[in-house]
Amino acid sequence: PLAMSRRVVRQSKFRHVFGQPVKADQMYEDIRVSKVTCDSSFCAVNPKFLAIIVESGGGGAFIVLPLAKTGRVDKNHPLVTGHTAPVLDIDWCPHNDNVIASASEDTTIMVWQIPDYIPVRNITEPVVTLEGHSKRVSIISWHPTARNVLLSAGCDNLVILWNVGTGEMLLVLDNMHSDLIYNVGWNRNGSLLVTTCKDKKVRIIDPRKQQIVAEKVKPHDGTRPIRAIFVADGKIFTTGFSKMSERQLGLWDLKNFEEPIALQEMDTSNGVLLPFYDPDSSIVYLCGKGDSSIRYFEITDEAPYVHYLNTYSSKEPQRGMGFMPKRGLDVSKCEIARFFKLHERKCEPIVMTVPRKSDLFQDDLYPDTPGPEPALEADEWLSGKDAEPILISLRDGYVPIKNRELKVVKKNILDNKPPPGPRRSHSTCDPDSSRPTLEEVLEEIRALKETVQAQEKRISDLENKLCQFTNGTD
Repeated sequence: PLAMSRRVVRQSKFRHVFGQPVKADQMYEDIRVSKVTCDSSFCAVNPKFLAIIVESGGGGAFIVLPLAKTGRVDKNHPLVTGHTAPVLDIDWCPHNDNVIASASEDTTIMVWQIPDYIPVRNITEPVVTLEGHSKRVSIISWHPTARNVLLSAGCDNLVILWNVGTGEMLLVLDNMHSDLIYNVGWNRNGSLLVTTCKDKKVRIIDPRKQQIVAEKVKPHDGTRPIRAIFVADGKIFTTGFSKMSERQLGLWDLKNFEEPIALQEMDTSNGVLLPFYDPDSSIVYLCGKGDSSIRYFEITDEAPYVHYLNTYSSKEPQRGMGFMPKRGLDVSKCEIARFFKLHERKCEPIVMTVPRKSDLFQDDLYPDTPGPEPALEADEWLSGKDAEPILISLRDGYVPIKNRELKVVKKNILDNKPPPGPRRSHSTCDPDSSRPTLEEVLEEIRALKETVQAQEKRISDLENKLCQFTNGTD
């Protein structure tokens, strides 16, 4: 009994995680962060770039900075400007660090290719514009494992899935949400979605069957927005408000969606809590809009299931927050998360570290993590295939891959069948797996020749018609 009573403190390697802002010269200064009222995070980061939605006259814009370009941002630094109204959400493609999507109040989604060098002028030409929503689009999210699959949700209460590689709609989820959609999240292999909505329901959706597979009415009793994300083993983590307007967090099991596994009150602040989840450590970080703190919790299989770890506190409130994917972290410093906190005029990286004495690679902190190679093609996913993310080791750190072009092949209107484009191999061991094989090159040449032949035939048909006209008018 004595030994039992001694171990009151739960064993966890994350109990001492601490957050620290970077030094002043490592911040990004003089950025006019967007003032749009929207519960988006306004910021997206990957191992190469930092992107932030900014104020812009007459349209919508965001700025993209190479991660290393810290300090004061030149006031003439080019922007990405193509939308005719404010940008509401941005998301980097998980399988190509040079590709980013933006969603706007102008009802469109645009996908952009960002070069590795800093361009001289604004980037104004998206690779593809996706049109299908009738009201503003406030949420976008890339599929975690399938190449070129992008999800968008708009104020028309629709969720649309797109194939960015062909510029077409794959699926439209309508008649599912009776009101404004607050957030949408994928599970780890991209087979299910979780959504929260102003009608106070959390829904689990199978997008390919276009079915709601589970739903929970009022996981939190309050009227303010709810957020939900998938965590490990298909559980759902939610943030919301109680009847008394206290902020709450909840953990739910899909097998029994009625009762929460855990439900905790936190405080009476009124900012919506944005949850960021790291599946490798099972830690959820909660960043409230307008808060000046980040609280973090470990999710485990033993009661109380959601264990409070600590709070990172600062003086200034956050306007938005970016969250670095695992492969962008510095493993030599035992960094397990990095946030990019937006102020009114700057962006401040905050580093979360597990204190360790050793300089060796800490493999218990860094299990293999999703790398940049997609596990599926868009059409494979659409036809019902699922695949777990292709994992990489961070033992030697991650070196970003050089610029890869996103090629959009619109369906050929002449013969209504897609040209058989090259398919990339899935090899994870080959670092430059974007190099096409001989078969792929031959296939692409054949496809292009077919297109050229079809176009030449069309031209000769039109020239014949033209002759008929001119002969007729003689």
